[in-house]
Parts: sequence; structure tokens; C-alpha cells
Amino acid sequence: MLKDQSFESYLIESEKPFLGWDFSYITETGRVSYSLLSWSYGSMVLPLIQKSTSMLDMGTGGGEFLSKLQPFPEKVCATEGYPPNVPVAKERLEPLGVEVYQIGEDDLLPFDDHQFDLIINKHESYSPSEVRRVLTDDGIFVTQQVGGSDYVDINYALGAPVNDEFSHWELAYAEKELRENGFEILEAKEEFPIQRFYDIGALLYYLKAIPWQVPDFKSENYIAQLYKIHEIIQLKGYFDVKQHRFLLKAKKK
Repeated sequence: MLKDQSFESYLIESEKPFLGWDFSYITETGRVSYSLLSWSYGSMVLPLIQKSTSMLDMGTGGGEFLSKLQPFPEKVCATEGYPPNVPVAKERLEPLGVEVYQIGEDDLLPFDDHQFDLIINKHESYSPSEVRRVLTDDGIFVTQQVGGSDYVDINYALGAPVNDEFSHWELAYAEKELRENGFEILEAKEEFPIQRFYDIGALLYYLKAIPWQVPDFKSENYIAQLYKIHEIIQLKGYFDVKQHRFLLKAKKK
């Protein structure tokens, strides 16, 4: 591999720390783009929040998304399982009246039965029975999920193993699981949008944010493969990968 200063500079830049769930460093500079879904998760949950009296945001990250959904109902809580995100979320959300809880497992939520009439969940794991337990009767659960085939193009390009543990995680499976746990499905959609990276540094930054995609990822272990992706970008102008997203809106029966 010939010495390539732009490639080496991207490797150095990729050491920039990633906190919360904020991708503005690469999105606001136009270094990554996304094809559009046919739905807007934010537009779906906002009117539900306005009608709610108590709500829970599961997997709030650093609170970036939830903080933009004001005004909140009288009671609003958020959970987060990734320890580095918890202080970020607390700093952002607690001044807004949101109670932030650090949790270990999603099948053991720190709330009494029938606490919330609305639970929202964007890209966070969940236990259908536990969601049902903390929902009020006729309470609403809205989730946008990352499907099991998400970003496997990255693994293929790097020659990294694909984690088959979540290969079953798709709309049909999740919908059936909710029905079996006493939910009525109100809306269900599934799509495979494209995410486009315009430089290898943006891809490396993203891999730091999603460490589960390539466990124990270190750029030095994939230099040759990363350089091939860099060459693709130099030739085509971009590197595309397929995402996997699905949406469910359900009511507790």
C-alpha cells in the first residue's frame, strides 16, 4: 500500500472521542448522508406526547432526541444502559424535569406496574412483557428498531464476521412477539434505506459509535480493507451500506 496522506490523516482524526448519541460531527459537515424513510418517528411520537400524562423514553442515549420533543407531560422518565451516556443524558434532561435512570437489562425496568400511558423507544432493545407491565391499560408503545441485517455491508467489506445472533430481528418476528404479549398492532412498517459515507474517516467515526457492529474493532487490524474502501470512495466519491429499520406502534389490550 502506497503512502497516502489523506488516508493517514483520516486514521488520526478517527481518534476523536464519541459521546452521547450525537453524530453532528460528521452529519452537519456533510460527510455522511441517509436515504429517507417513508415515515418520521419524531412526527409520529410528538402528538402522542402532547396527549400523554406520563411517558417513558427507553434508551435515551445522551437525551439528544428526547430534549427536542418538548413540551413534556407532567411525568417523564428516561432509561439508558450505556454508562458513558448516562451523565450526558442527566446533564441535558434533568434541568427539563426528566428523571434519568441507568439500567442494566431491559427486562427489568425500575418502575412500578402501570406507570406510563406512553412508552417510546428508538433503537433500544426491549422486553415485550416488561413494556406491557409498566404501561397503563390502553397505553401506547411506539418503537423504531434497527433490524438484524443492519450495516452487514460494512462487515463484508472489512472481511469481519457477521453476528448472526440478531439475524431473526425483523418486523414479522417483533410484531408476532408483541401480539403474543397482549398488544394490538396499530401500525407496522419495514424498510432498507442507504447510508452513504463520503470519506473513510466518517466510517471510522461511525464504527466507534456502534462498537457492536465489529466487536473489538481496531483500525490497525483492518488497514488493508479500510484502504480498499478508501480507494472506492476516491474513485466513486462515496461508499454505500444498507440499513435495516422497522417501525411498530402498538396498544396494550
